[in-house]
Amino acid sequence: MVLLSGLGVGLSATPFLIGIPILVLTFAFAWGFAVFERHLARWWLGADVPPMSVPRPPGRKLWQRARDHLASAVTWKSIVYLTLQFPAGVVALTLAVSGIGGGIAMLGAPVWYLLDQLTYRPNSIDFAGPLVWLTGSAAGVTPQALLVSLGLLVAAGFLVLAWVLYMIDVAGRGWAAAAARLLGLSESGRQLAEARLVAVSERKRAERADQSRRELIVNVSHELRTPIASIRAHVESLTMRDDKPLDREVARYLEVIDRETERLSALVDDLLAVARAEAGELKLTVGPVSVGQVVRHVHDALGPMARVQRNVMLVERIPEPEPPLVLADADRLTQVMMNLVRNAVSYTPEGGLVAIEAQADGPGGVALTVSDTGIGIPREDLDRVFDRFYRTDASRTRSTGGFGLGLSIARDLVEAMGGTITIESEVGSGSRFTVHLPVAPTSAPPPHSRYEGRREG
Repeated sequence: MVLLSGLGVGLSATPFLIGIPILVLTFAFAWGFAVFERHLARWWLGADVPPMSVPRPPGRKLWQRARDHLASAVTWKSIVYLTLQFPAGVVALTLAVSGIGGGIAMLGAPVWYLLDQLTYRPNSIDFAGPLVWLTGSAAGVTPQALLVSLGLLVAAGFLVLAWVLYMIDVAGRGWAAAAARLLGLSESGRQLAEARLVAVSERKRAERADQSRRELIVNVSHELRTPIASIRAHVESLTMRDDKPLDREVARYLEVIDRETERLSALVDDLLAVARAEAGELKLTVGPVSVGQVVRHVHDALGPMARVQRNVMLVERIPEPEPPLVLADADRLTQVMMNLVRNAVSYTPEGGLVAIEAQADGPGGVALTVSDTGIGIPREDLDRVFDRFYRTDASRTRSTGGFGLGLSIARDLVEAMGGTITIESEVGSGSRFTVHLPVAPTSAPPPHSRYEGRREG
């Protein structure tokens, strides 16, 4: 009655907004009643009622808990249980009281007869009439027939009382089954809820582990930069001494140390860029950038290295007039081109050629291209070359080095600047990477900073 009244008043008063608190209060009362009925069913009826809900992850907000409560099937099944309980209880109580009262009355028939005889009055109840009808004796009731009739009434009272108690037990077990079905989670629902809880817990655990991994990479990268810079400084100090020329073998050792230190520095920079990108800390300063300056800077920085270390010729091709300014981050665009050129030099055999060029790409874009005469990439690997830590079978030799991060970082940075990167390759003929960037507006605003969020997938 409380629930029906609350629902009726709440729904009718919903247009006046006061109905919403009434409905919330009604649902709260319903849940409290259901919890109380569940305890009664377990204690009184011996019902094996499953839990009404599984533990929720800590830290959930009030509206999230309310949403989970309304989305649970147990909430609505418990309301059905409480609604059915009133009419079912009235019917059961009526039948039980009637049956038990009738059975007790028939069991006590001899007592009522004796009391009637002892307190006989002219207007008292005539017990003989029913007994005459029961024995079929029109002449009157003999003492033997009276005893037989009273015995039959007592026996019938026992049977009625036993049948009523049996039916009460059946009804109790049936109601216990209804309570177990309506006031608790089903087995499949409980397993699903527990699986979801485990999934949420494992996801949070994985997120914490992923966050710890990113922090470890950032911290280790920062710590590695200091000894790398110290090693490079000491190597430069030794190679630039004018007072005493270095022995040829010592100079060769120092050259190897300098080359490997440069390689290690590039790997650390790649790891730091990946960690910052995943942590959402990759800062981009977007503004007009001259692609000609970027091409010349990359050529001047990597040309000697390619010639000395790999015997590869690095050439630049910039048309006249130069392509228009692009909208990008100058430092990040330079990092992209450096990664592409390093990758091309690594996979180009001695005596090969690597070209870096800039050209117009339609009316609103500019294309920066890095092409080589290297070993090429199989067609089946082209879709995966930009995946992190992926390396084709042909590149698994230790001579090429690398972690498989350069192309992935290049793609992330290019897409963060609003561009795209494509690849064309043929085994034995080389590869061609092209970065497509939009042209900066004529009245471009000054460079502005933004953060590239974590990349999924």
